[in-house]
Amino acid sequence: MEKRLSEELGTTVWTESGLGAPADLDQLQRRITELEQQLADVQGQVDERTEELDAARAANRELTRALNHTPEGTGPPTPRRPRPRSG
Repeated sequence: MEKRLSEELGTTVWTESGLGAPADLDQLQRRITELEQQLADVQGQVDERTEELDAARAANRELTRALNHTPEGTGPPTPRRPRPRSG
């Protein structure tokens, strides 16, 4: 009886001290799995958006390069300042 009581008290102290494994270990493991899946999903979205951003930047560079190398008179019109009226 003394041995049994000692084991019970030891288990109780071990668990309450935080040194023992939590009773809901399976629930915590499921939560970890859920969070890992969410992380993988979000990382996939970030990777996809990064690829889209890289493609948009490349297109922007090409358009800028094309505009800067357009022969005189064939590019988009440049705004002109109105001349002050004398009067």
